[in-house]
Amino acid sequence: MPLLRSLGALFLMVSSGLATETRTWTQADFADFQKGVRKNLSIRSDGRLTLAPKSVEVFDSSSSYLWAIAQDSKGMLYTGGGPGAKLYRINPNGKGEKLAEFDALEIHSIAIDSKDRVYVATAPDSKVYRVDEAGKSTLFYDPKQKYIWQLLFDSADNLFIATGDQGEIHKVTPEGKGEVFFRSDETHARSLAFDHSGNLICGTEPGGLVLRISPKGEGFVVYQMPKREVTALAIGPKNEIYAATVGSKNAPRPAAPTAPPPAAVGLPGGIPPPAQPVPQAITPAMIPGGSDVYMIPPGSAPTRLWTGAQDVIYSMALDPQNRLLLASGNKGNLYRLEDHALFTTLVTVPVEQITSLLTAKDGSLYAATGNVGKLFRVGPGMETEGSIESDVFDSAGFASWGRIQTGSDLNSGKIAIVARSGNLDRPQKNWSRWAQPSATPPARFLQWKATLTAGPGGTSPTLDSVDASYLSQNVAPKIEQVEITPYNYRFPAPAAQLALTSAATLTLPAIGSRFPSPHAATQPNTYPAMTWQKGAVGVRWTSSDENGDTLLFTVEIRGAKEKNWKLLRAKLSEKYFSFDSTAFADGEYRLRITASDSPSNTPEDALQTVEESDPFTIDNTPPAITALQVSSGAVVRWHAADALSTIYKAEYSLDGGDWTVVDPVGKLSDAQALDYTLTLNGLSAGEHTIAVRVSDGNDNTAVEKTVVR
Repeated sequence: MPLLRSLGALFLMVSSGLATETRTWTQADFADFQKGVRKNLSIRSDGRLTLAPKSVEVFDSSSSYLWAIAQDSKGMLYTGGGPGAKLYRINPNGKGEKLAEFDALEIHSIAIDSKDRVYVATAPDSKVYRVDEAGKSTLFYDPKQKYIWQLLFDSADNLFIATGDQGEIHKVTPEGKGEVFFRSDETHARSLAFDHSGNLICGTEPGGLVLRISPKGEGFVVYQMPKREVTALAIGPKNEIYAATVGSKNAPRPAAPTAPPPAAVGLPGGIPPPAQPVPQAITPAMIPGGSDVYMIPPGSAPTRLWTGAQDVIYSMALDPQNRLLLASGNKGNLYRLEDHALFTTLVTVPVEQITSLLTAKDGSLYAATGNVGKLFRVGPGMETEGSIESDVFDSAGFASWGRIQTGSDLNSGKIAIVARSGNLDRPQKNWSRWAQPSATPPARFLQWKATLTAGPGGTSPTLDSVDASYLSQNVAPKIEQVEITPYNYRFPAPAAQLALTSAATLTLPAIGSRFPSPHAATQPNTYPAMTWQKGAVGVRWTSSDENGDTLLFTVEIRGAKEKNWKLLRAKLSEKYFSFDSTAFADGEYRLRITASDSPSNTPEDALQTVEESDPFTIDNTPPAITALQVSSGAVVRWHAADALSTIYKAEYSLDGGDWTVVDPVGKLSDAQALDYTLTLNGLSAGEHTIAVRVSDGNDNTAVEKTVVR
């Protein structure tokens, strides 16, 4: 997002939360645009949308998946996969045909030598066949291994074969004479590439090793990947190694099924030998742990360039500008790495996996796919028009829709925005039609559509963000519960009212996170600690507002026999309040709480809600102690009564000693009038002072005393 736009949005957040109820739905991140439906658009990891390279389906093999692509000097394309090991040939005009078929489950690799001779590796019989122009196949080499993962020719037409499950690399001369060139001590030699110095680079499984093997067959571990399987390799212009790795080393290997599955259930590589006599195809599928891509510069530490928690990288290639391209599943994404911090989802093909990439001589890119097996051409030109339909936005109420603004670069091309609305949570025929944003009817849900059109020379406009303004229909706030707190305790004095202050603050989230909403959320239902104060009465309440409006509260009081409510406090932002009850006569009262959303709405639109407390008693008069007397035998009797509250506790003190609790007659302190009888055993002769103390439920206390001689 441009800096000026970001600063403007930040200013809006600081000011609009205090002055306006118009809100903004912003889509600006990669995750936001990923939720939309894109057509002919590329999306960069920082949330930038541009027109995508042209992509067109070249060939439909009718196979479930294709594993390999190769191209000869005449421009002929060859591809194959499975199940059913069929080799297809597609001429430069796009006409495809089945060239050969083998008695195997699939074709896993294709290579072409300098004389345009085609070589095919089959599975699970793991043999290499040479196929002539007429489609006649001849067994070229048998490595006597269970898997062949890749075929690769050097400049002298020696064929190198990566195998499993012994992890060997075989070297075969043009005459078909082969031998073991290198033993990796791994289960599978999984992927191959030649660097610019003539060294063979090999990726393995399950150790996740990247090996550099000299022309003499001497190996050196360049790097051990954190993941278990190196599925693809590419060599950069500075002899840097790009390696894609998949699968957690701690994840258990799934057991092979007992029969060939009807759909993709296996792993793309490194599958252990089938434990049953039924041959098992190696089908594209999800691997636990996701994928990483590393760059290993000559003589320098490796760097992780890219990670995809839900992606499996099957193949890599370099485009004409030497940018790394990644073929992935299981969403059919073709990625391009821009630099160490950015990547672009160039194209998403309508299949589950892109299994193999081939950079053609004309600058275009060919992609083989799985589920289903097709061949696509990507580029070299760009689409002239593309669009994105956004995710559906829920305003959580009934809203009027305003302007939709875009953060964009229109140095070339144009961007058109339309919108539609509805009251269902998914767009259906009962939504409004696509129209200019200003003509979108009020409703709960909104969706926008942006169409990007190329400018002169095929250059693309850029869409960085979309802001849709809306105004929710105001809904009255709610007060769910009002509660009188324990007597004689008070809340702290209310803080300064935010709505009345000229200064505002904004707490920013962690860098890289989205800014907080510019609109004040409903105040939380939290309360501070209370402190003791004789005669204090406190009240607290819970409230909410569907619109997220800022609320102000009014607290009023009314006696049981009164008609009018009397104001205690207005424009209160806290959800609690205390007052001094000694200014009121003893008796029964109620409190009334009024919640208003006026800080967030105009006077015409503001709404309020009223809720009353249960009755409570103000009682600041202590109980009366009467008939205090001492009879013979040192028996003390008295009567205690309170006009409003239950007698809570009685105590006595002899000659100024400690106070001792006394139970009433009947032992229960459950009435406003109680009698007490106390026998003082062992009272010595002479004068004694007896004091009695009685407290009611509001901690009002009375004391009387008598002297015994």
